[in-house]
Amino acid sequence: MPEAVIVASARTPIGRAFKGSLKDERPDDMVAQVVRQALAAVPELDVAEVEDLLLGCGSPGGEQGFNMARVAAILLGHDHLPGVTLTRYCASSLQTTRMAMHAIRAGEGHAFISAGVESCSSYVKGESDSIPGTMNPLFDSARARSAAASDPGADTWADPRALGDLPDVYIDMGQTAENVALQFDVSREDMDVYAARSQERARLAVENGFWASDITPYTRADGTVLTADESPRPSTTLDGLADLRPVFRPNGRVTAGNACPLNDGASALIVMSDTRARELGLRPLARIVSTAVSALSPEIMGMGPVEATRKALALAGMTVNDIDQFEINEAFAAQVIASQRELGIADDRLNINGGAIAVGHPFGSTGARITSTLVNSLRFADHQLGVETMCVAGGQGMAMVVERLD
Repeated sequence: MPEAVIVASARTPIGRAFKGSLKDERPDDMVAQVVRQALAAVPELDVAEVEDLLLGCGSPGGEQGFNMARVAAILLGHDHLPGVTLTRYCASSLQTTRMAMHAIRAGEGHAFISAGVESCSSYVKGESDSIPGTMNPLFDSARARSAAASDPGADTWADPRALGDLPDVYIDMGQTAENVALQFDVSREDMDVYAARSQERARLAVENGFWASDITPYTRADGTVLTADESPRPSTTLDGLADLRPVFRPNGRVTAGNACPLNDGASALIVMSDTRARELGLRPLARIVSTAVSALSPEIMGMGPVEATRKALALAGMTVNDIDQFEINEAFAAQVIASQRELGIADDRLNINGGAIAVGHPFGSTGARITSTLVNSLRFADHQLGVETMCVAGGQGMAMVVERLD
């Protein structure tokens, strides 16, 4: 059975939504550019050999609507290249990588593009985290019951299923972080300390050149070239974080400082069979060892990485102690801290260059972006084994184990 290997990656700098340098860029244009850059990194590969362009997008709709993958293929001039766009929310472009791996192992092709994109700036104005018309009306009343079951001003949380009601699939992500903080005893101070650490690690990684090695310069429609992520705040201090007010509950713990910002960006990976990579004389960056998905109550979705990571490690025949580096997507400090504790991950192996709290989280792009970051970080630190994992809106988790090869 052929193995799936990653032979190239590309990603845009991550822009700040609504006010950053990518706010006016079309998401399909961003996809086309990063796919072109990823393909250019492996000139030995004839694009005619690429079986499919698999694109993840967290919230398809508006400018992100229809099938952007196929649009990107046409924009690139590759009429022969099929494309599909799918969503698993934050793990959308980790899912596309998983699909490429499965197809390769099944012998259904030797080369695939796994890409992801999110333009929060293209969302309908006034809607910060969703696009109107995408919510199932069945859960409108569940949302109201969920709010009633957990008084936003109280320091307790009750699962609404205890009242015989449906859990709220569409619960606000910030509320899920508050629930995790309460249920798993993550204090506001814990969260602010973690957020400050993420910003400091990102600052150091900028200074030592790591992030520059991970970013592919992006040329905007006006010809301006972007080379750096816009969200890091290197001047962040604990005192400054402590002064921020809770965003989601009057007595809550989640603030704008200990959560990821809203962002724009795109990313792409070239995933191939190891047999075809050898035939072309390519030196793969990494092998995809295993992947896994998991599910839990939507109202504590932030704990999704725990079971997903355990499943992926079991499939790989590994334990936490075998892994050199972990990348847990930093949607919220609360869920990263709680997941880290449950899995027993040491601080010096977790998000060693900072994470989404600092660099940003363009939802559909983040899965492939973190894969790129993890593979580059393993090489940068001369490590071998890594795990990428993330929580997923709606109460899911996803994880992937990779082995550095270059």
